[in-house]
Amino acid sequence: MPEAQQLRLPAALDVSVLGRRPPVSRGVSDFQIRVDALAEVPHANASDLLKLAPGILLTNEGGEGHAEQVFMRGFDAGEGQDVEFTVGGVPINESGNLHGNGYADTHFIIPELVESLRVVEGPFDPRQGNYAVAGSADYQLGLAQRGLTASYTTGSFGTERVLGLWGPPGESTHTFAGAEIYKTDGFGQNRDAQRGSAMGQYEGRFGATGSFRLTTQAYATHFHSAGVIREDDYASGKIGFYDSYDFSSFASEKVPEGGDASRYSIAADIETHPGDTVLSQQVFLIKRDMRLLENFTGFLLDVQEPLQSLHDQRGDMLDLNVHELTIGARGAARLHGQAFGQRQELELGYFARGDDAAGTQQRLEASTGVPYKTDTDLDAQLGNIGLYGDANLRPFSWLSLRGGARAEIVTYDVLDNCAAQSVAHPSSTNPPIDQSCLTQQDMGRPREPDQVTSTSGVALLPRASAIAGPFRNFTFSASYGKGIRSVDPLHVIADVNAPFSNIVSYEAGAAYAGTLKNAVVVARSVFFQTVVDQDLLFDQTAGRNVLGVGTTRTGWLGALRLTGAFFDESANLTLVRSTFNDDGQAVAYVPGVVFRSDSALFRSLPWTPRGKPIRGSLGAGVTYVGPRPLPYGQVSDDIFTVDGSASLSWGSYQLRVVSTNLLNTQYRLGEFNYASDFHSQPQPTLVPERTFTAGAPRGVFATLSISFGGV
Repeated sequence: MPEAQQLRLPAALDVSVLGRRPPVSRGVSDFQIRVDALAEVPHANASDLLKLAPGILLTNEGGEGHAEQVFMRGFDAGEGQDVEFTVGGVPINESGNLHGNGYADTHFIIPELVESLRVVEGPFDPRQGNYAVAGSADYQLGLAQRGLTASYTTGSFGTERVLGLWGPPGESTHTFAGAEIYKTDGFGQNRDAQRGSAMGQYEGRFGATGSFRLTTQAYATHFHSAGVIREDDYASGKIGFYDSYDFSSFASEKVPEGGDASRYSIAADIETHPGDTVLSQQVFLIKRDMRLLENFTGFLLDVQEPLQSLHDQRGDMLDLNVHELTIGARGAARLHGQAFGQRQELELGYFARGDDAAGTQQRLEASTGVPYKTDTDLDAQLGNIGLYGDANLRPFSWLSLRGGARAEIVTYDVLDNCAAQSVAHPSSTNPPIDQSCLTQQDMGRPREPDQVTSTSGVALLPRASAIAGPFRNFTFSASYGKGIRSVDPLHVIADVNAPFSNIVSYEAGAAYAGTLKNAVVVARSVFFQTVVDQDLLFDQTAGRNVLGVGTTRTGWLGALRLTGAFFDESANLTLVRSTFNDDGQAVAYVPGVVFRSDSALFRSLPWTPRGKPIRGSLGAGVTYVGPRPLPYGQVSDDIFTVDGSASLSWGSYQLRVVSTNLLNTQYRLGEFNYASDFHSQPQPTLVPERTFTAGAPRGVFATLSISFGGV
């Protein structure tokens, strides 16, 4: 359904076919995006589809199996800490992941199975829960092509991909199966990766008026990462732009950076329509494991302590292991009736999840790969229960008041197996020397190395939107909402008073939905502001974001979707200023300008071999990111990239050629500024130095697909 129709439809829509009604809009920052022809634009993975929404920048310093770092609406959302990710309502964010609470790896989603994407920028929907700070993103799965489709991709950097998709003829587009096997040597040094993913879903009828869906998913990957490069080492020629310290002439690491990850899940949901009520219920079970090896500082943090055995700098390699099991459910009852001559709706719902998470982080000796220090060893049981009420009231045909409140409780029960790592006055006769997890306290008194801490917090989160229109195809809206971000279990150990950060967001804007000749036009303009009382900032010594002071984002975004008989264009621009609340300084690493354009052209060509037409398609994706502030008054370079594709389809066959970074721009995808020592300097100092992760050079890939058995 085109976006224009989404905006112009009345709130009530009764359907008799198998399917689900889309959620009602929360205003101009509620983007309900059909991928449709924009699938022609090169997208490396499901995360790339986020760029169809305004203000999105994706970076990745950890390799192809590492979740993308998301910048959205002025937030450095890390790998998901500030964006609530779901797939068909099933949460992706990982509570208790030591690499970042809310870590969200979307690489398990096969992009060809993404039917639509709903991105709500801001915490304005009562259904949004934990991590919806900058907003939320929900992937809806589906496969329009019926029958069997098999494809093979080959191209630059030794990349190969085999994909199989199955859509049983006569079944719903939400009944499908898909699997992929992927490998690449990667551009430059130490960037190889392999992965396998499988997804399946069945949608059927439930009674006379309902439907159900069963979804399964399996994913595993092994990958390496090049890590960061010091700018002065690259400028002097000591290391190449696409190289890695792990393979440089002065490398001493025995274990290269990279990791392994897996995810297995099963989910079931039903929706039924007894009378004037819509009832829905979903349950899910997720098993997730991850190992990650990263080194941002080289040989800097292993200083000689007075009571330690004599040693040189042994290395700052972080070895992180995470194991998680998540079980949960969500459900709702939506009632509707007539009042004031208009349809009125009220929804009551809940969300509940429990997480059993275990994680360790150690530091490895570069010469041997042996752990020499334990930073963290946690076992945590985490709970999150939310109740919400949501109303969709229409006092007049031109005015909708949507919103309500959400009550949230977050609970922590954390066993720290390495609770004591320092002692003010150690025993003079039995000092701890090189121990990580100490068994003594002040003056050498004995203690156990572990300690349990439990806490909880409750938040009441009002959210409301007022939507007026349409007036001659224009709709105006204003929204207000509060959200929360639960904190890392590490910070519960540190005795943080409240186990979450509080967020307040405001916005106002206008949208136009209409037609221009034979094209459907949707245009939006919105001003926004979000205030966070405790934000998360990147710490290179911990290898993740850590708690900092409060911040404020103020900005504007504009978006345009233009869809015609032979083209589809989506363009957006976001301007935002992110500042600290205490001194007004700019928040580091956050882009102030993000522009994105996705374009597709498609039509049947004037040739019909054997009576079958040839269909041609062109796709282009253009990204511009303005300079970003860095610590210590530095500023990053800007980023400009162009991706392109061309495809021909004839009968059951399709040939597609894709070029990423078409202009072969040498750009720095991530830039940082901090002290480091990778043994590349004769006299290392603690003076901050620019470091960067390289963006990929030009890549060319060809895909041959064959489809048969469809109706």
